[in-house]
Amino acid sequence: MNIAVFGTGSVGQALANRLAELSHQVLIGTRNVENALAKTEPDGMGTPPISEFLKSQASISLHTFADAAKDASVIVLATMGHGAKEALSAAGNLDGKIILDITNPLDFSGGGLPTLFASNDTSLGEQLQAAFPTAHFVKSLNTMYNGLMVNPRALGEDSTVFVSGNDAGAKATVVGILTEFGWKDSEILDLGDITTARGTESLLPIWLRVYSATKNGFFNFKVATGK
Repeated sequence: MNIAVFGTGSVGQALANRLAELSHQVLIGTRNVENALAKTEPDGMGTPPISEFLKSQASISLHTFADAAKDASVIVLATMGHGAKEALSAAGNLDGKIILDITNPLDFSGGGLPTLFASNDTSLGEQLQAAFPTAHFVKSLNTMYNGLMVNPRALGEDSTVFVSGNDAGAKATVVGILTEFGWKDSEILDLGDITTARGTESLLPIWLRVYSATKNGFFNFKVATGK
């Protein structure tokens, strides 16, 4: 598939790398290509600049959001949550495109651990679907560290990845990508329509607190049901 990955940080780099390994045609989208390539220092999370990443990626190139999205059937939305709508607005025509939405509505303005700028009776996933109604949004992979997104077997035991979206065909495409990443059918839990993204986005406060307490992001949630 032709896949555009929006976002040049650690999540975008991990997903672009894995998708290219799986022989997908991958373009990375960013707001300003020249500015992105001019960065020479790691970001605040220690992620190498996109220019360094691209040196080891012969098949991946960097483009504007619009150019990356033009021929893509799937867009992987791996920007910060507060920049997601702007990135998609810059992408141009999204009619019929599948958006694998990995964003979370994290608000860092208060200092300390972030809060959510969309919660309870809405979600960022719902807001984006409403803003771009002709695209098909599927919220998934937003509840874990990026290394587990693309390599769930690295955890050493089964865990759960959630899927939320309105369109059955779009969800099937995303489930296909998850399966390619190594997720088992029994680990993929379809929660229902895009309103169920309220639940998965609301897992971020507990995820952040587990990370803060353990100093280790290499964990995931698992749904275990009784008989």
